[in-house]
Amino acid sequence: MTEFEIYSEKSITHRFFKHSHVLTLLQKLDKNLFRIEEVGQSFQNRSINLVRTGKGATKVFLWSQMHGDEASATMALFDLFNFLSATDQNLLRQHILENCTLYIMPMVNPDGAEAFTRRNAQNIDINRDFNKQQSPEGILLRRMRDEISPEFAFNLHDMGMMWSVGNTGNPAAISLLAPQYDMQGSINEIRRKAMQVVSYINKKLQPIIPEHIGRWTDDYEPRAFGDNFQAAGSSTILIESGSYKNDPEKQYIRELTFAAILAGLEAVATQAYADESTESYFAIPDNEKRHFSMILRNCNISLDSKIYQADMGLIAEESLNKGGLPVSYSYIVEDMGDLTGFYGYEEIDAAGFKLILTRKPELKEPADFILTDGANSLLTFEAGKLTSRTI
Repeated sequence: MTEFEIYSEKSITHRFFKHSHVLTLLQKLDKNLFRIEEVGQSFQNRSINLVRTGKGATKVFLWSQMHGDEASATMALFDLFNFLSATDQNLLRQHILENCTLYIMPMVNPDGAEAFTRRNAQNIDINRDFNKQQSPEGILLRRMRDEISPEFAFNLHDMGMMWSVGNTGNPAAISLLAPQYDMQGSINEIRRKAMQVVSYINKKLQPIIPEHIGRWTDDYEPRAFGDNFQAAGSSTILIESGSYKNDPEKQYIRELTFAAILAGLEAVATQAYADESTESYFAIPDNEKRHFSMILRNCNISLDSKIYQADMGLIAEESLNKGGLPVSYSYIVEDMGDLTGFYGYEEIDAAGFKLILTRKPELKEPADFILTDGANSLLTFEAGKLTSRTI
């Protein structure tokens, strides 16, 4: 049995949990081990809570779900709470609690989580509000870093399903980054330590998901929290939870995120990061947008009395109901043409079939066509909805 299977929070089974569920789980934490404090409120007056545990000299700040629809790390943090509060003998738990003091904010954007949207109730992207400070959530997050003054900071996010690990053909299940703190991409001791922690996480996860770990896009963003926390003196590690085949609720991704966080804390608590090099950091393949939900290859398309061949890359977008729960998927035409070098979580070779257009395909518009073998409809999309399938 894996550590995740032992310590996972069984009451969380999907990504669409709400602020009330988080509060219920926080209330169940052992008050002798965890100190829970309401440190602020969201724009719609939902509480934002900070969990403190450990007694070590190294301060570590972790925060999740500053984008309301990025819930993988929040799930993983509650798995982490279970790991830290377990009573079985575990040397890593001992190292973390004795050498570190953890400050954990599991849901920065509860209003966004309620509607399962990226932005907050003001329609502000909190992660672009470090300088303007117009969102109460952004004001709070910046204040917490200044008050805690952590040596290490873990910035926890989800990324879209199109990201791939370089040109390996593998989707990026986890992506990592030590963000830049200036336009020149300078490396001081603060950022170097973050790079070393990232290298350690990558080393620990490669045996689990070989060639499924990428390095997040390394562009300096002066409005973002990670870049500014790095500049302020906290070695900041970005963990982006990605996608994996046949994992729509991201429960395997959640397991990988738990493993990544635990590896990062191990690196910090034991100072194992000191043995890592910046060369191994830069050896992690860059992320590239090369994945689609589905690729139909070699489609024979009939348009304006002409037949031509093209690949078609589709992205499945979730449609949510008023309660913020998924109700259906809509397939969008993301790209067409020669998609050699691009990949699908699902791929269909349509070479022997005919693709009949209900309407002319437009990029960024819903798929509307029938894939047929001449006698039978194999795949039917109507206004983006997959309405029938026999292939």
